[in-house]
Amino acid sequence: MRDLIIVGAGPAGLTAGMYAARARLNVVLFERMAPGGQVLLTDIIENYPGFPDGISGFELMDRMRKQAEKFGLTIENREVLSFKFDHELKTVVTDKGEEQAQAVILASGANPRKLGIPGEELLTGKGVSYCATCDGPFYRDLEVAVIGGGDTAVEEALFLTKFATRVYLIHRRDQLRATKILQERVMENDKVKIIWNTVPLEILGDKAVEAIELKNVKTSEQSTLKIQGVFIFIGYEPNTQVLQGLIELDELGFIKTNAIMETSVPGVFAAGDIRSKNLRQISTAVGEGATAAFSAEKYLENSK
Repeated sequence: MRDLIIVGAGPAGLTAGMYAARARLNVVLFERMAPGGQVLLTDIIENYPGFPDGISGFELMDRMRKQAEKFGLTIENREVLSFKFDHELKTVVTDKGEEQAQAVILASGANPRKLGIPGEELLTGKGVSYCATCDGPFYRDLEVAVIGGGDTAVEEALFLTKFATRVYLIHRRDQLRATKILQERVMENDKVKIIWNTVPLEILGDKAVEAIELKNVKTSEQSTLKIQGVFIFIGYEPNTQVLQGLIELDELGFIKTNAIMETSVPGVFAAGDIRSKNLRQISTAVGEGATAAFSAEKYLENSK
């Protein structure tokens, strides 16, 4: 039996793993994909301290992984299927068998939220995307739409201007929610046209995206915009499906914790985008990962 199991190898999980390994806990980290999480898909990160010229998401996460492994963290490629939380024993059921530990840190993040409109599921991978960094190069000299108004939507819209001839940024409100510096950049970019007070109704196309049906929320006027790609950035949904009924979640499905990352189950901690919180950034995930590992270490000491 291990001291600690960490689920998820994004910034929060890798930081927790590094701290736990340095504390010489018997710890293992499970990740079903490549270590790095959603950050791997980010073209350039310029708001993480220490990198004044920015750094790619891949390079930052590769450095975090190497640093954690340097201190002895074991990372295993496993998909977690379910949990069993007894008072003194936590069981993590994976696609490669069960593992038990005295404590668990949940850091499995969140996935992009979908619009839920006709044509979205049908055309996903055929013009509908949730990752500009992954798919942007396929839209060289074409016109695309970006749905959303937060930091991610604006960052990805700006990234797409490297390839597309025109990027339509479609936002349901009359002002963006993105950081001011990002707003300034997108307003100054001639390739970006912002369509205010508008929501998508349907994505049109047979074998590929051909257009998107739009509705102005103030006038109710509907229009059809011809484009070849739709990129959706309207927030995230937490990876907490297997935790339903086991742990206290908020109304959106994110895990509730206190200031030291304790959940409603003793010995179970949470960090990163899976938590119920206001700000989801790499810097906050790193701090929460360190806090969760420290709290888990104290919990283990008190248990003994």
